[in-house]
Amino acid sequence: MGTEPTTPARAHTPVVTTAGALVWRRRDGELQVQLVHRPRYDDWSWPKGKVETGESLPGTAVREVAEETGRQIVLGRPLPGLQYLTPDGSVKRVHYWAARRARKKHDAESLRARVPVAPVDRTEVDRTVWLPVAEAARRLTRSSDRGPLEALVDAEERGASRTRALVIARHGRAVPRTAWHGAERDRPLTPVGHGQAAALVPVLAAFGVQHVISSRWERCATTIDPYVRAAGMRPGYSEYLTEAQHERSPSRVAATVRYLMEEADESSAICTHRPVLPTVLDVLRRHASDAVADGLPTADPYLEPGEALVAHVSDTPGGPRVVAVETVSPPVW
Repeated sequence: MGTEPTTPARAHTPVVTTAGALVWRRRDGELQVQLVHRPRYDDWSWPKGKVETGESLPGTAVREVAEETGRQIVLGRPLPGLQYLTPDGSVKRVHYWAARRARKKHDAESLRARVPVAPVDRTEVDRTVWLPVAEAARRLTRSSDRGPLEALVDAEERGASRTRALVIARHGRAVPRTAWHGAERDRPLTPVGHGQAAALVPVLAAFGVQHVISSRWERCATTIDPYVRAAGMRPGYSEYLTEAQHERSPSRVAATVRYLMEEADESSAICTHRPVLPTVLDVLRRHASDAVADGLPTADPYLEPGEALVAHVSDTPGGPRVVAVETVSPPVW
């Protein structure tokens, strides 16, 4: 997920996984990014921190940036990550995303789904600064931190830095068909499935999801329910996204996905079933370059129960394009 190793890890070497973001903005037509200063190391770097038990990588990135800068963010496209040896001999893996500051009114739904963050600890980060990219590159203490910045600048030059997310979620683990004697549409989630549904909340919040469409069947509706409740939003339910209706008319599923790509101006999520995924992925593939399309799953089951595929969509003169994809597996503890 955006990580490009720069230092090989040896067998049995302790690995520390961290996540963070390059928060960017435009001021007077100029691209600026936010750096933080850590007094413990006396260095300038990107806000980041360790993954906590039960966290997804996107959830960690959002939490750490908020803890170090005092502001909530919305994640955008993934950026190249880093891997390097620390002085104590462990390997640190860092995952990065482009990000923008959350706008309280516009991003109200996703912000309501987040856990409040404590004030900035000035012993951890004592200064933050917005700098033009050229000055930021000079200010960064670690030269390898310039890699994700270069990727962000490249995306900006191609008009692909500002994106919205289209999240495709497969419902959580459900009671097996062979063990369920009711109607197929009513087959419920297992306890693990409920845990996966809860773990999906910070993932959808991290990408600023403000619009949700789900299959009407129980296992999908229940998977998306914790997020819509936490965010205080009204979900949309569609028979077209059910297994039965998809079998009758895949074109209606494709039309739903195209609508969210072409007409929606905010980040959205779809929750559906494994047999429906090939049609959804085909629409994404048609809107992506060959290089990005190669990152889409091609083999059954496409996504595991509870997994989510995040397609990052950029509006271009030729229409919406999928400029990056990533798969997130929310941990369940």
